[in-house]
Amino acid sequence: MVSHRDNNTQRIAALDARAEALKLKRGLGIADARARYPAIDIVEADPEADRRLLEALADWCDRYTPLVAVDGAEGLFLDISGCAHLFGGEAALLDDLVFRLGEQGFDARPGLGATPGAAWAAARYRLAPIGSGEEAAALAPLPLAALRLDLATRDGLESVGLRTVGSLLSAPRAPLARRFGSELILRLDQALGRVEEAITPRLAIAPLSAERHFPEPLMLVEDIERLIPLLAAGLKQDLERRGEGARRLQLVLFRVDGAVSRISVGTSRPLREPILIARLFHERLAALEGSVDPGYGFDLIRLAVLAAAEFDEAQGDLTGAAAEAGEDLALFADRLRARLGDDAVLVPVLVESHIPERAVKLAPFSQAPTPAGRASSPSSQPTVERPVRLFRDPEPVEVTAEVPEGPPASFRWRRASHRVASAEGPERIAPEWWRDAQGSPVRDYYRVEDDGGRRYWLFREGSYGNPEAMPEWFMHGLFA
Repeated sequence: MVSHRDNNTQRIAALDARAEALKLKRGLGIADARARYPAIDIVEADPEADRRLLEALADWCDRYTPLVAVDGAEGLFLDISGCAHLFGGEAALLDDLVFRLGEQGFDARPGLGATPGAAWAAARYRLAPIGSGEEAAALAPLPLAALRLDLATRDGLESVGLRTVGSLLSAPRAPLARRFGSELILRLDQALGRVEEAITPRLAIAPLSAERHFPEPLMLVEDIERLIPLLAAGLKQDLERRGEGARRLQLVLFRVDGAVSRISVGTSRPLREPILIARLFHERLAALEGSVDPGYGFDLIRLAVLAAAEFDEAQGDLTGAAAEAGEDLALFADRLRARLGDDAVLVPVLVESHIPERAVKLAPFSQAPTPAGRASSPSSQPTVERPVRLFRDPEPVEVTAEVPEGPPASFRWRRASHRVASAEGPERIAPEWWRDAQGSPVRDYYRVEDDGGRRYWLFREGSYGNPEAMPEWFMHGLFA
């Protein structure tokens, strides 16, 4: 048995068949149970472990339908509308589910109904499948708990003689709603199908997927890699029909013992070609070598498109060379990201700021898929010359310059002295007053060349007109 603490009292939370045969029930105090049967085994409940197990079962049930929701601490909702025919009908699906769970050591109690409320009651009271329009007759003899009512509402209803669902159906609705609240009427209408009850799946539903079942489980990663192009070929036809390409794909591996592995890859541009998709998963599987445990083998493998985007089939030029070069670069970046992670390939992206160190940031390759949004594209280059290397943080330098606005004559940087042969400037860059509440000084930038032909980008922060705050000089970048 499993116990839990309820109002400072240890009570039975769950019990097996042998404990039920001893007439023990859930909610009974542990002291009373031990007084009757001193030899019983009792373990403390672990809600967190139970939650993880239920979520793992929900992942495994994804083999039957993508619409799987967790119901409290001990149940699952599966919406099998439109899926049952794939397994030979609703009864065959239910039999297969119960058999497979039994093989894993679970005592599953399924229920089938036209509404979630009816299915919930059928599972807990072991009713036959409840079809549409049969809810009232099937639920009428059941106790009030079959409607998923809280304990206080059930006690209140029983105090006035309403002990079954049938008694509620025959009672006037308005007095019930006034005395016991609208929740009672809502639960009743949901069970009967008068009010729709939506099931919120715990995982996002993939718009497209392809899968394959195996009578003999697959054990080798190489076999999985050979299967991926075949599954991707099936997805390609659907993507072409929709005019889309995949931006994020997921490989789902269902193990025969119930464990589920999900492996995802992203693309920097919409992708359809099975061979290219297979290359991405090859890199990802190589990176996860040793982490994907086949156990007793995988009996179901699914390839799903989690996100798609419009596929641009326009040709870049008459030869197609430009388009091919862009595709090669994107595929190379995607393969690196699949093996090393999304942050393995970064590109400079323009930011709306005129402060040099803020004007560009590094972003993952997938977030800047087109050259127009990157700082390296010709159309995005500034009209004034900028250094090829910009320091993230300007470095202080010692400068000798004419007062008050003269360019540097010489400077000392990183323990080395430099004599300026020529200088251009100043280029004044004002602070961003809407960001900097402290009011940073104005910057005057100079492009200088020393007597060795090396070119630098220096700026003076502040001016010599304020004796209380002398200006400071900084090195901000290097020219080619």
